[in-house]
Order: sequence, then structure tokens, then C-alpha cells
Amino acid sequence: MPAEPPLLDPDRALAPLAAHDALLLAVSGGPDSVALALLASRWRLATQKRIEIATVDHGLRAEAAQEAAQVGEWARALGFAHHRLRWEGEKPATRIQERARAARYRLLCGRARDIGATAIVTAHHADDQAETALFRLTRGSGVAGLAAMAIASRVDGLALLRPLLGFRKAALERLCAEAGHPYFRDPSNENPAYARVRLRRLAATLAAEGLDVEALLRLSARAARAEEALAWSAEQAASTLPAERGEKRFRVAAEALRALPRELLLRLLAAEIARIGSGEPRLERLERAGARLADALATETRFKTTLGGATVTFEHAAVVVSPEPPRRKGGARDENA
Repeated sequence: MPAEPPLLDPDRALAPLAAHDALLLAVSGGPDSVALALLASRWRLATQKRIEIATVDHGLRAEAAQEAAQVGEWARALGFAHHRLRWEGEKPATRIQERARAARYRLLCGRARDIGATAIVTAHHADDQAETALFRLTRGSGVAGLAAMAIASRVDGLALLRPLLGFRKAALERLCAEAGHPYFRDPSNENPAYARVRLRRLAATLAAEGLDVEALLRLSARAARAEEALAWSAEQAASTLPAERGEKRFRVAAEALRALPRELLLRLLAAEIARIGSGEPRLERLERAGARLADALATETRFKTTLGGATVTFEHAAVVVSPEPPRRKGGARDENA
């Protein structure tokens, strides 16, 4: 029989955390996050850092409060201060996981700022990464979506670090077992009402056809490389574009856009709409608007649409992005995308 792989090396696993002096670890009490806490307690740099632990109680299960209290005991036994964060107020009836995630990060960011932490650390692992890539594949995501999660990203101005993305869930569970440390199992992970659970139940069938965790991780890594190249190309194209950029206005000659590949045109539009409007538009709507704009540029016909709180127009040989005008009372704004 093959030998068991060695236990995770805390110094190697937590290397992405080294640049931060104060960190807030998100620990729910599941095996993944308990493993993260165990690694942090054994990390060579731990004594040089301020590391605290937070548990979010979403108020969705009767046991959640008791579990959060237990995580607090575990955290203190490992030498860490603990914070229980509760999602207060009425809970939504739809998109519950998506909205719970938004609430979780909002609470974590607030507490991180309270304690002076510059980074939030989560226990997402390789199986989560593969699952995210599959989930987004079923939703028809673009390259950025298929790239799934990054080890280091940003959330509300803070660093969001996922140092365990390169490790399988089984390795994290084994770490807990070797330490003799208990953990909780979240029953929502078995609830078929959630799309991710239904996809998880297809794992064996997909693996038999070649779409196993390793294949999904390869897909995610390749998409991440492609996304990096596309983002760089879009930044280069934007920086060399002879455009007028004001605080609430973008204007560029149509001729400068005609030569751009469609993907770079979409990314340029998305960036300016996010800067001038009220946020980045959904990919499907951006693609429809981009296709219509490209056709208008090719045929030199007028074009106007509103998207993401901004108005995009093409006339007089120029494309202009400006803030969307307010709705007329009792009327609707122009929405062609």
C-alpha cells in the first residue's frame, strides 16, 4: 500500500499570510476551517502576528449559536481571541446562500477593521475550487468565472486570502484526525435544495466521463492563465486608447474601437460603465450590448443603451459613456440592452 502523505506543513501552507501583521481567520467549525486554525496555531510566524478568529452565526439553524460558542472555546484553547458575529434581521426567502455569503463577508470585514486586521483568511480548498469551476461552468460563466477563486483577492478594501486552495479536503480532515480535534458537519451540505449539493451528487458520474476534481482544477488553472493575459491586454489597450476620460464621462473616437477584438471591447466597456455608472453590469447583458455596439460601429449606425447605471451612445463618430439620467416620474428609462 502507498504510504500516507505527510501532514501539511504550516509554514508552507500559510506562506500567503506572511505579508500581513494582523489577520482575521474565518472559522465555522467544519473540518476545513478547524484545520486552518490548527495550522495557524503551529505556524512559525504566529507569535509575530496578531491572529484572531471569527465565527459567523447566520441564524439559519437552531444549533448555530451553540456551535459558534464551541468554536470560541476551541479558538481560545489554541491561543486565539474569538469573535461571534451574528447575521441579524429578517432572512431572505430566495437566494439564501448567495445572500448569506454577502452577509458573512460584510460581518467579517467589519470585525477585521475593528481589530486592525488587513486580511481575512478563509479555508477554501481544492475541492471547493473544483466545485466552483463546475458550478460556474453550468451557469455559462466567462473565462474569469471559470478561473474560480484566487489565493489572494480583495473584499471591501481588505485582502481576502485562501491559502489552502492547493490542498484537498481529505488532507485537511486527516490533519484534524491526527490532532484528535473534533469538528462539525453542516447539514446544509447535504440539502438537495442547493445547486452545489446536487452537483456534488453527480461527482461520480462526471468523474467516470473524465470530469473529476483534477480535470476541473486543470480547467480552472488554465482559465486563470487566460484571464490574466486578457486582463493585461485590456489594460494595455485602455492605456493606449486616445480617449477623453472625465470623472463622469468617457469619449473615444469610433475608429479607435473598430480594431479591438470583441473581448477587449467588452472589457473596456465594462470598466468604464463600472467607473461612471453604479456597478459592473452582468456578463449576459454586457455581451448583448457589446454585440449591438460592434454592429453599429461596423455599419456606422446610431446606437444607444443604458447598462449598469450608465448610458452608452454612438453617434457623430464617437462612443460616449455617461451617467444614466434619472427615471422620469411614472415613466421608464431607455433600456435597449
